[in-house]
Amino acid sequence: MPNIKSAKKRVLVTEKKSQQNKMIKSALKTQIKKFLAAVSAGDKDTATALYPETVSAIDSAVTKGILHKNNAANKKAKLAKKLASIAA
Repeated sequence: MPNIKSAKKRVLVTEKKSQQNKMIKSALKTQIKKFLAAVSAGDKDTATALYPETVSAIDSAVTKGILHKNNAANKKAKLAKKLASIAA
């Protein structure tokens, strides 16, 4: 445990930010799972409705520094491909 006041603060701030990052990442994974479940069930309407929400969640994670932009682009491309496969 740190003795210096600023080091103590950094520990607290880091814990809080880690918790927030974990929350955002968890919510993102849940959103992606919902979309993939709709796709695997063959539910075109639900998947189409969930796609913009999922993409928005991915973009939000990039803005907050949770995901790298290339990783996000890769995820969005895969989701779009799955959506297109169900639409065809």
